[in-house]
Amino acid sequence: MNFDHVYADYLKDDGVKAITQLEEETGKTILAYYTPPSVANVDDEVLNKIKELETKLCVRLVVYEKH
Repeated sequence: MNFDHVYADYLKDDGVKAITQLEEETGKTILAYYTPPSVANVDDEVLNKIKELETKLCVRLVVYEKH
């Protein structure tokens, strides 16, 4: 995985290397969070908008509360 430091300047090169190594060992993609995010509770209207965008972009979206 190509790690972009712009979004994670708190993680040093040795941390990135350790995560990359674990990804290679496990064959999994690993996400690192500075602060554990809280999954957002959304109403049906927002959920439908999220689903529509997922379909349009062919991706899965995860919605978190803002900190």
